[in-house]
Amino acid sequence: MDAKIQERVNAWLNGGFDDATKNEIRKLQKENPDELADAFYRNLEFGTGGLRGLMGAGTNRMNKYTVGMATQGYANYLKKTYPGGEIRVSIAHDSRNNSRLFAEITANVMAANGIKVFLFESLRPTPELSFSIRQLGCQGGVVCTASHNPKEYNGYKAYWNDGGQLVPPHDKNVITEVDKIGSIDEVKWTGGEAIISSIGKEMDVEYISMVKDLSVYPDAIQRQKDLKIVYTPIHGTGIMLVPAALDRFGFTNVNIVEAQAKPDGNFPTVVYPNPEEAEAMSLGLKDSKEKNADILLGTDPDADRVGIGVKDNKGNWVLMNGNQTAVLAFNYMIEARKSKGIAKPNDMVVKTIVTTDMIDRIAEKSGIKCYNVLTGFKWIAELIKEKEATENYVIGGEESYGLMIGSKLRDKDAVSAVAMLCEMAAYEKDKGKSLFEKLVQLYVEYGFYKESLISITKKGMRGQEEIAEMMQEFRDNPPKIVNGSTVQQLLDYDRRKGKNLVNGAEWEIKLPKSNVLQFILEDGSKISARPSGTEPKIKFYFSVNAPLKSAEDYDKVKGELDAKIQGIIKDLKLNK
Repeated sequence: MDAKIQERVNAWLNGGFDDATKNEIRKLQKENPDELADAFYRNLEFGTGGLRGLMGAGTNRMNKYTVGMATQGYANYLKKTYPGGEIRVSIAHDSRNNSRLFAEITANVMAANGIKVFLFESLRPTPELSFSIRQLGCQGGVVCTASHNPKEYNGYKAYWNDGGQLVPPHDKNVITEVDKIGSIDEVKWTGGEAIISSIGKEMDVEYISMVKDLSVYPDAIQRQKDLKIVYTPIHGTGIMLVPAALDRFGFTNVNIVEAQAKPDGNFPTVVYPNPEEAEAMSLGLKDSKEKNADILLGTDPDADRVGIGVKDNKGNWVLMNGNQTAVLAFNYMIEARKSKGIAKPNDMVVKTIVTTDMIDRIAEKSGIKCYNVLTGFKWIAELIKEKEATENYVIGGEESYGLMIGSKLRDKDAVSAVAMLCEMAAYEKDKGKSLFEKLVQLYVEYGFYKESLISITKKGMRGQEEIAEMMQEFRDNPPKIVNGSTVQQLLDYDRRKGKNLVNGAEWEIKLPKSNVLQFILEDGSKISARPSGTEPKIKFYFSVNAPLKSAEDYDKVKGELDAKIQGIIKDLKLNK
């Protein structure tokens, strides 16, 4: 074993760690030395969003010691930033194994550092944590969750005083403070229990009231209150608030997928508790078919992502992707607000650079500003903060099944998204249409935009290096022609440079640095490459488009666009 790794292992075996941790390390020494090396080859990185990793003993794992050390660093930064006055933080957790333990450790360490803590009494959705920070006047917050990752993972998302995740300069400054904590002996583990307050039901009431205020057409719901809804929380926190939100909206025919209703960190019915995965939505689809439902909705363990299923133009159930859901939601908030007479001249919407450009077209035609930001809702939150004195934020979203409606919280929110998607289904049903028919109508109006995503996983010690090498190769040797179409532009968000590959012209990209590359093709196709910030993956996003003359041509044009995406993947040799 590498000498540095062995040194870390010895420090844990000889240090003040509990017996269960030491026994786990000894077992790995005997039975799985490769896994032991992976558990200790580095410190689990406190990235710009916090921690995320496999649970277990080791410096590269999520455990009570890595959580405690991260919290000490975060607490140190809060105290440096707010000297003298009272500092408050709100803390929540999801349904994952050890999430409650990690939340309590986070609360104890914060309180031991003299920071006033509001700890949710039991599991709650991530968006409620964001909401509570603003409601309680907190300077920061933490939610213990690994979002949609498999059951072996857990994580720790850190928030700032606006309810958004950390952005510059706070993200890097917190990382610096966390990196300074070299030993568990530097952590204040206990001593502040008296300044930890339990919160729960009162915050739920305020949160549900906020969600209800987002409703644009409650009268449509009244006429369609028996809209047949099937909902699955996929063993997560959505069960705590989604049924209550739907009830408050006035829906009376809500059917919960029983096999997935109970919060369970083992996620016994799925491999990945992610509504982006068809497998995670399969039980919901089965229930929807049996009940002849109008709409299916699923949320991930911390209820910030939403998946949706509807019937297509042949009556078959289909799962919409995140771009399609975003198109429907953005269009509804723009169209319905105008129809209701509540639109404002300074309304704005926000999307990420890898989300469908169809939203830009819809906003442009409606005379509404559409801003594009880097991937991650923290950038949407930052833009709201920058513009809130002069512009009115309506909705934001990204292709990874995330929506944020209204500005009362600053992270993606599947609870309000479920309620509003059901309102949209009721609104269209009231007019004799389905959500799928509405989507096709929008394709006819704005062009048929088709998106796809592939993720390439590179695990272990070599994984990050392989991903970096792939990005460097694309950066240094961009393709000239892809699937028969000339590559006209290269957008390098890490270098903050755009380049016209035909005439050599260059320009500055006015967004923060981010390791993202985009290729714009002559035929209007767009390819984006981005290493994941939370998983050992590199993601490739594809967007193609073509005119759709009529709804009858839908299947034909869809087939052509699917073939175009497959041609791009083959040309870039990404299907190996």
